[in-house]
Amino acid sequence: MYYWNPANLAVVACPGAEAFAEQVTVHLKTHYRRIFEKAAVDMSKRYAQPVEEITRRINFISEIVTPSTNLYHENLKPHTPKFKVPVRFSMFANGEFKCEILNSIRGKDVFIFQDMENHCPLKINDGTETWNFSVNDHLIALYVTIDAAVQAAAEHITVVLPTYPYSRQHKRKGREGLTASRIGYILEMLGVNRIITLDIHSRELVNGFHKVKFENLHASHQIIKALFNLLVTPAELDNFVIVSPDTGAVDRNKFYATALKKPLALLYKERDYSHISKNAGDNNIAVMKLLGDVHGKNVFMADDMLGTGGTMLKAMKFLKDEGAGKVIAAISLPLFSGDAIKFFDDAYKQGYFYRIIGTNAVTHGELLKREWYVNVNISKLFAQVILRLHQKLSLSSLLDNREVIIKSVAAKEHAAGSERQGFLFGAHTRPAPEAPLE
Repeated sequence: MYYWNPANLAVVACPGAEAFAEQVTVHLKTHYRRIFEKAAVDMSKRYAQPVEEITRRINFISEIVTPSTNLYHENLKPHTPKFKVPVRFSMFANGEFKCEILNSIRGKDVFIFQDMENHCPLKINDGTETWNFSVNDHLIALYVTIDAAVQAAAEHITVVLPTYPYSRQHKRKGREGLTASRIGYILEMLGVNRIITLDIHSRELVNGFHKVKFENLHASHQIIKALFNLLVTPAELDNFVIVSPDTGAVDRNKFYATALKKPLALLYKERDYSHISKNAGDNNIAVMKLLGDVHGKNVFMADDMLGTGGTMLKAMKFLKDEGAGKVIAAISLPLFSGDAIKFFDDAYKQGYFYRIIGTNAVTHGELLKREWYVNVNISKLFAQVILRLHQKLSLSSLLDNREVIIKSVAAKEHAAGSERQGFLFGAHTRPAPEAPLE
């Protein structure tokens, strides 16, 4: 059955997450219209009635179930619901937050969005003030929003955290806390049923939860599409190697190497953990070695997170010293903390790298203006996951998208093969067409 009643799905955005939540909501509405139209066509054939009549009847039923969400619509068009729930956030003089959910969410499946790394000035107190939120500010704002949803009798609460807070504090090396797991405990105690995040820093974090269901997404499909747009000629497609920037990223880069059918190399690094990096011009790497060959080849590196960026810059410079051609990095969570953008501007001018592919899981302003930065939109992926969770459908094809990537690679190789023949016989010199990716 294709039709579904969206009355019980609600999206709530914390301060700083409004833009991403709005993008996801647009995709949810698009999916709903497609499901609606598919249902109308199928039932029209099944019951031998015009599509317009089926559409009118579905809208009639929807208005009975949820009259407040479907007023003043045309009867012969799908009534698209307003998934996003209005919320008022207030901040008191002593720094305390207050959340008020302005529409009823009683008995609903609520998805609460929070962008932990949005450090742009945000409007609060009905837009009368602006404030630069820290990670801790965002965390407390999330807590009070969850509590407001619980008090408003939400039936099921899912927290959407593209960037999971404190994820780098996931293992103990001495007298220090396991803060990443403790964040999960707090969310669980507040009443959260599920967490959706992107490319968690350590997959072992999942083992720290008792009842919370944890969905760890990855943007490999979208990143590979962006990579194909950067490597367009047959020579560039044939002559590149995947490099893991450290041992912790081996599995991630092995995935890309297997999917793209390219060799895998490894940068081995020893760190001095007594030294804490403050900016991109500083890092705690004591030793760096390369296991593999990058001489004369284009390099692709994938990592989950980029903070100050000092480690990545040193790796890029090291690879260029080893004779690498174009150096392209893909970062799922491009934080670019502190003055990292300035250091990468300087490194780009010196030719240390060609492009950095990042996602919109983190909100940025100045970074999007850089020639060397390629922004990938992952809001559609999150919308698909939310839709399937709400419909109680499987997420397997979204969590493990190797088959889709393999088909995309095959299509690109076919296009490159045709282009290669053109180069050999002088038929044309335009770049290979983009692979047909969803």
